[in-house]
Amino acid sequence: MTSRYLSIDLGAESGRVMLGTLEDGRIAIEELSRFSNTPIRDGDRMYWNIPALLDGIRAGLASAGALGQVITSVSADAWGVDYVLLDDAGEIIEPVFHYRDPRTAEAEKTVLAKVDWPTLFEETGVQYMLLNTSIQLCAEPPARLAKAAQLLTIADAINYLLCGVAKIEMSMASTTQLYNPRLAKWSERLIGALGLPSAIFPEVAAPATTLGPLKPGLASETGLANLNVVASLSHDTACAVAACPAEDERWAYISSGTWSLMGLEIPEPIITDACRELNFTNEIGYGGSIRLLKNIIGLWLVQECRRAWAAQGNEYSYADLAEQAAAAEPYVSVLNPSDPRFLAPDDMPQRIADTCRETGQPIPGTPGAVVRCALESLSLLYARTLRESEKLVGWQANTVHIVGGGSRNELLNQLTADAANIRVVAGPAEATASGNILVQAIAAGAVKDLAEARQIVRNSFDTKIFETNPSETIEAARTRFDQL
Repeated sequence: MTSRYLSIDLGAESGRVMLGTLEDGRIAIEELSRFSNTPIRDGDRMYWNIPALLDGIRAGLASAGALGQVITSVSADAWGVDYVLLDDAGEIIEPVFHYRDPRTAEAEKTVLAKVDWPTLFEETGVQYMLLNTSIQLCAEPPARLAKAAQLLTIADAINYLLCGVAKIEMSMASTTQLYNPRLAKWSERLIGALGLPSAIFPEVAAPATTLGPLKPGLASETGLANLNVVASLSHDTACAVAACPAEDERWAYISSGTWSLMGLEIPEPIITDACRELNFTNEIGYGGSIRLLKNIIGLWLVQECRRAWAAQGNEYSYADLAEQAAAAEPYVSVLNPSDPRFLAPDDMPQRIADTCRETGQPIPGTPGAVVRCALESLSLLYARTLRESEKLVGWQANTVHIVGGGSRNELLNQLTADAANIRVVAGPAEATASGNILVQAIAAGAVKDLAEARQIVRNSFDTKIFETNPSETIEAARTRFDQL
């Protein structure tokens, strides 16, 4: 039997509509459309342009309809923590804030004045970050919250706009720092303590929940009859981890893109003082699994450098920068990617130069040297994060699976293998779309379970192995990094 599914995959730079075809134990992924996801900037304020995203999605769905094929279902996935507020009529209350909007700096004080950090973690198991939904909601003007009838995270809002059913899928709910993973429900304790209106939090849907058919108007417009909308795994990292081609129980993952989400898949959340102090998060995956992970700044460093150079008239492709970085001298300077100064956009090369100057290290003098500094620092942070996660679970991983678009960065993959002294398996690059589609196939009964889904991934995609090459130079760099 052949079955087909659509994935709406929204990332921080772009969105895509992908067609997944499942046949003979293999999955084939085809990009039907790609559209930019460019935030609206108003001074230092940042908002998401949801109408533009919807235009791109509708065009992609029309491309799918033009194929004239039977397609079973569609599901959206996106980044976590951001949300849409809907009014009584079900319309979006603009603006839709970007997690990098500076409003959270003041809201953090509001949150911590009401609930201390140990309590936040005890209730949710979620790491402390300024961009958490809990902090963002406390930055909302009271008038906006009073007008809101419902809150939906980004991917779940897209699913709602497609079918009219408003639910937040469990993997996404677990990113908000307002959901209790042990009780499997919204944390009434935190919602009450923070003074948030409990009525705006919708029903939480389990992964692989069929929400309903595509709205008649959209079905007619796109030519997609009999298409169901599914809450697959709304959180993009949950999708990517579901599509890791792992075969045993002791492996780590990095979902590599603008952010790097690094951690382990475990059966139960670890909500302990040690986990809180190391600032790990417990997010829910398919089948009640837990992703014990850290959010790491990832390739945002390189993306922002590239944007800054382009603004100066120097256009470099990512391939150009990777080639220049590979040729640059190794481990000249290192920095801590977790430093909050790197979260904000604009002039990333200058921030990197300032950091190297402040720490008494040579300032990278070329774009290649800047990118190499960023990638080597990321790999050292990956290695440290792996050691910390292994300490929490009491066992050692034997492989790191790097999936997502960043898995194509062979220099970073090799640096990771070297810094963490572990075998790295890179691929598939299309893990997020694959995971989304395979969980839809589970909902449709075409795939039995997650184990079969991962076997399908192994059957379908080539991966590349990077073996470790430890050296004294890396150890010296690790010592400098640990001092930061």
